[in-house]
Amino acid sequence: MKISRWVIAGVAVAMSAQAGRAVAQVEGESYTVASAHPVASIQDTETPAQRDARMAWWREARFGMFIHWGLYSIPAGTWDGKPVGFIGEWIMNSASIPVADYKALAPKFNPTDFNAHTIVSLAKAAGMKYIVITAKHHDGFAMFDSKADPFNIVQATPFHRDPIRELAEECRKQGLKLGFYYSQDQDWTAPGGAAYKRENHDLPTHHWDKAQDGDFATYLHTKAIPQLKELLTNYGDFPVVIWFDTPTDDMTPALAGEIVALLNQHPNLIWNNRLGGGYKGDTDTPEQYIPPQGYPGRDWEACMTMNDTWGYKSYDKNFKSTETLLRNLIDIASKGGNYLLNIGPDSKGDVPPAEVERLQQVGKWLAVNGEAIYGTQPTLFGAEAGSFSTTEKDGDGKPKFIPEWKWRSTTKADKIYVELFTWPGEKFHLDAVPRNITGAYLLADPSHKKLTVTKSGNGIDVKLPARVLDPIATVIVLDTK
Repeated sequence: MKISRWVIAGVAVAMSAQAGRAVAQVEGESYTVASAHPVASIQDTETPAQRDARMAWWREARFGMFIHWGLYSIPAGTWDGKPVGFIGEWIMNSASIPVADYKALAPKFNPTDFNAHTIVSLAKAAGMKYIVITAKHHDGFAMFDSKADPFNIVQATPFHRDPIRELAEECRKQGLKLGFYYSQDQDWTAPGGAAYKRENHDLPTHHWDKAQDGDFATYLHTKAIPQLKELLTNYGDFPVVIWFDTPTDDMTPALAGEIVALLNQHPNLIWNNRLGGGYKGDTDTPEQYIPPQGYPGRDWEACMTMNDTWGYKSYDKNFKSTETLLRNLIDIASKGGNYLLNIGPDSKGDVPPAEVERLQQVGKWLAVNGEAIYGTQPTLFGAEAGSFSTTEKDGDGKPKFIPEWKWRSTTKADKIYVELFTWPGEKFHLDAVPRNITGAYLLADPSHKKLTVTKSGNGIDVKLPARVLDPIATVIVLDTK
């Protein structure tokens, strides 16, 4: 999807030793931020109150669906009869596929099984509040009707439909918000588009086909910016989010400023930290990684896959369990972040059954316990997440974080939620509680039967029933004042 797993553009990443298989830990997405910009962004000029109002829905949502879907779902991880390592949507780069050969996939792309109602309904059933879909990934193929460039799903394929428009209409009907991922920098089929280095792709462009050569600024002015204008104006009140990716040194402050001038025309828009050119955007984007202590005081969104790829690979069956997905969601919310969880439809437009099954199971838990996730603030405690080792080091030589998986906590103005992963027995103990506790009950108990709370110094003991109510996470609600 996003960052190839090595050190590039100031981003520390890791490569799996297993034949290019993507690993599920990319420790942060850190980009250079400048203190001054050629074009001031909304983040530079708004007041804290204005920012809070603009970010309010996003902070409330906590859980969204990422969709990676495009031409790369046809080869599905295989080229010339051989499996290609690394993530599915990078196959053109990973296999050094010539532009003409890759573009020849378009006439074969006819995803007649695609149904916007089905996908939006799946997101809603999962308890997700917004969707972000790849409008254009690094391969340069637009999944929308673009007049700016003919290499798109409406003009270049027999499908002749705009799935972005259909998703927008369905999101309005079902009450979800919709955002667009757009690869503004890398474009492997447009002359002048940038490329990250893979395999034997040499400096200075990392291109592998003469058809890719050209001027980056020309690409930006003739394709990327015109397409962003289309996306920002042709879909009514959507997008609410623009999700940029993989900036390179080609995205100078001046060129990024031209994009920011366009974004500024949409003052309610939220956009992430991956534009480039020194702009910080609104949201930090740890990829395949949950920061040990979150990013206090910052809006952040952990984007993660269910298996080991973003774009569909037919043979990637390494799906995380529902338990892992749910505990990731709870962990992220307890640290003040959002969880953007990916699906990768196949070339027919079908979502893999394993992904559907897991999302439906997550949704069942949220239907009962969503109050402990949506609109919550981070934990008032913190030590429950784990601690940094005094002896072990991580890959950067820093103290290694050792997570604990017994419980997490989220909060609201008048409640503390404790999500129990491990049932503690007949009572749950907190050493210190910074609020006055007035009552307690289990969220999954329909009667909200009161639990006995005993104060012990600055701490409390909550008496629990003998049996756990949910094997993945049972939520204690502590009423406070």
